Amino acid sequence: MSFKRNKRIRFLGKILFVLYIAFIIYFLIFSDWYGRTGEMQEYHYNLVLFKEIKRFWNYRDKVGLFAMFTNLFGNVIIFMPFGFFMPMASRYRSFFSTVFYSFGLSLCVETFQLITKVGSFDVDDLLLNTLGGIAGYIMFVVCAAVRRRYVYKKKDRYGRR
Repeated sequence: MSFKRNKRIRFLGKILFVLYIAFIIYFLIFSDWYGRTGEMQEYHYNLVLFKEIKRFWNYRDKVGLFAMFTNLFGNVIIFMPFGFFMPMASRYRSFFSTVFYSFGLSLCVETFQLITKVGSFDVDDLLLNTLGGIAGYIMFVVCAAVRRRYVYKKKDRYGRR
């Protein structure tokens, strides 16, 4: 792949990364969809790992499948693009930097929700969001390997190597 095309792909990755960060900040903090319209009167937090995950799973019949899916899988899914775009847009492409930054962004969001009383601080969300970042990173690695393989096969086919 040419240097110019590589640079364009990296620039596109940076643009998508910035747009994603803007989306995630809006969605997790200000979105009406999750009832973030008003400030709560007291602080809400969960510091016991797996407490909310177990609660949503055990009471899935009462809270509904949509609420259970949104809480358990939504937190993973919403951070998958972060794990995918972060190594594309950054020079830090390692697994550990993706885990660190996924956890860091999630910690910032959860802390902001606690301080402003918009939402709640939940360690289960930290875990699920970080797992989403890891899943996104795995998708990035797979896509990068497929792209490299395609580029090398294309070079071999046309005798450029």
